[in-house]
Amino acid sequence: MNEKIESNMTESAPSLRERFRQYVHKMKSYEETVGVLYYDLRTQAPKEAVEGRAEVIGTLSTELFKLSTSEELGQYLSELSEPELWQQLDEVDRKLVEELKKEYDRSKKIPAEMYQEYVTLTSKAESVWEEAKEASDFARFQPYLEKIVAFNQRFVELWGYEGHPYNTLLDTYEPGLTVDQLDEVFGVVRERAVPLVAEIARQHQPQRDFLYSGFDEEQQKAFSTYILKEIGFSFRAGRLDASAHPFAIGLNLGDVRITTKYLPNDITFSLFSSIHEGGHALYEQNISSKLAGTPLCTGTSMAIHESQSRYWENKVGRSLSFWKKHYGKLQEMFPDAFGSVSLETFYKAINVVEPSLIRIEADELTYNLHIMIRYELEKALIGGELEVKDLPQAWNAKYEEYLGITPPNDAKGVLQDVHWSGGSFGYFPSYSLGNMYAAQLMHTMKQQIPDYEAHIEAGELHVLKDWLTAHIYQHGKLLTPGELIERITGQSLDPAYLVDYLDEKYRQVYSLES
Repeated sequence: MNEKIESNMTESAPSLRERFRQYVHKMKSYEETVGVLYYDLRTQAPKEAVEGRAEVIGTLSTELFKLSTSEELGQYLSELSEPELWQQLDEVDRKLVEELKKEYDRSKKIPAEMYQEYVTLTSKAESVWEEAKEASDFARFQPYLEKIVAFNQRFVELWGYEGHPYNTLLDTYEPGLTVDQLDEVFGVVRERAVPLVAEIARQHQPQRDFLYSGFDEEQQKAFSTYILKEIGFSFRAGRLDASAHPFAIGLNLGDVRITTKYLPNDITFSLFSSIHEGGHALYEQNISSKLAGTPLCTGTSMAIHESQSRYWENKVGRSLSFWKKHYGKLQEMFPDAFGSVSLETFYKAINVVEPSLIRIEADELTYNLHIMIRYELEKALIGGELEVKDLPQAWNAKYEEYLGITPPNDAKGVLQDVHWSGGSFGYFPSYSLGNMYAAQLMHTMKQQIPDYEAHIEAGELHVLKDWLTAHIYQHGKLLTPGELIERITGQSLDPAYLVDYLDEKYRQVYSLES
């Protein structure tokens, strides 16, 4: 044993913990810096800046990667895991050691130069994707995606996997989730959702042309800002900007940023995108300060994170109770579009069920079919059963099979999402899992919050946010998704709550018999 290790092994737990925390804080500082650069690149950096900015992000990300795989960090994790020191650690430090060790063991298997090449590639690829989407030209993006898929296949080989290779990528976003489990819960939703979609397709569709008249961008921003404040988003600890694809990023507890996209002839896009990303932000802004500056200061999984964005967007933002309070404000700001439209007409319009091409514009009922399509395609890509060059044709075939529609071009088809350009394989299932978690959580909320609907109707949304903060937000990543959902609802994830909610809501919207 060398002198450094021998010395550290006799060090007191408080002293070792302090040096460990300082090291972790340094890692978080790099992470926050990369986050700011990324946010700027996606929101306001000029096109000519892309190449240079991608290189800078790649360099700094590599330095962070080196910190996360260093012998020094490995030494801290090894020593703090020793029984004598482990017993002296509190709950936060134990979880911190566990999480970092899991990431350390994974990251150590990836050579630093490979990681830098990958980060630089994905930073460039996102801008190429934007250009390819604008031109509706998949061929422009194809060589980048081929490299990204190849990298992810290589990562899975280095990390190792059990069952399907896609399982390893799923675990990155939803710890413990497997293809077999996902196929099962998707099957439950598909079995009940598809017949309901078919039944609704035979009904007369509500009027909704008023949603697609001209809407001034500044007025849209003003209304999104108003709604974000209403749901509890703090502009003292965050901001709202515009980007090609809406997203949220938590830099620290006092700096959580979100973006939306304004369309001149569709106010619902910016409105519900803002609420969706605002749901993510509420999670990040309300984590306990005791987790600040650590990797635990974030959501416990992407599916739980998505449960919050989908909860605020759909369970609250598309509810009749919500608009009983806020529709008057919408009419006041956009009198030409909504002045003569009744609340009931508006409510039915924003809850129309109709097979569509664009995932982020899809209704609650068909949305999960969009996710199933992406899940099946990326699982095939990672498994080597589908080549990138054949992706557009495979995409169109899936849309015809699941939704009965075929994309007219790449922009409305295979190029519509940003995720693959950033290498986020395994992420898409989180959206549907988030829908399932959200429905199950709302069922419990209604049992525990007296006059749940009345609070929403009165605009007392702080009651909901306070409940979510106490039960979910404050815990950050201290609890696993499974531990969290069982602690709150008394049972593990059950997709039946989602299909029950969808069946009840849309039978009411379309006046169907139960």
